[in-house]
Amino acid sequence: MRALQALLLLFALGMAFGQLKQREAPPEQFPDGLIDEDEDLFLEKQYAFNPIQAKKEVKVGKFYAKKGNHRAAAGRYLEATRWNPNFSDAYWRLAQSRDKLKQASLALEAYRKFVRLESAGKRVGEAVARIAVLEPEVKAAVSPGPVSPDPVSPDTVSPDTVSPDNAP
Repeated sequence: MRALQALLLLFALGMAFGQLKQREAPPEQFPDGLIDEDEDLFLEKQYAFNPIQAKKEVKVGKFYAKKGNHRAAAGRYLEATRWNPNFSDAYWRLAQSRDKLKQASLALEAYRKFVRLESAGKRVGEAVARIAVLEPEVKAAVSPGPVSPDPVSPDTVSPDTVSPDNAP
């Protein structure tokens, strides 16, 4: 009896695998007048003013931040700023998360936006202090320091210093 069941199972699996087909690649160009039915899946997300969604994104971001996943938290806070561009709390939290991720230029941008939105609040002083600390860091990272010559470059090696023992 078991042998018959195993045989039927193998037969059914063989039929199932035989019916699977390779998916054809979609054509690069569609003929005139035809559009891809999945075109809406490839479009970028459109954001409209939605403060309720922004608050939900901040709430989820807080959860991630509490768990220590500041990368995910920053992503949620960024989404919140897209749903509500005037949501200062989202910018504050975004700046804090990016600061913890050592993304100084992005944190600086978020702190500046926060200060612009909330000019008189409890956290503005702390944001201004962080801006003062981050600005020199960002400027130092962007502007290259003095370049020292390579001690082994062809320009610094003269024919007098090259001997058969230390020739490259």
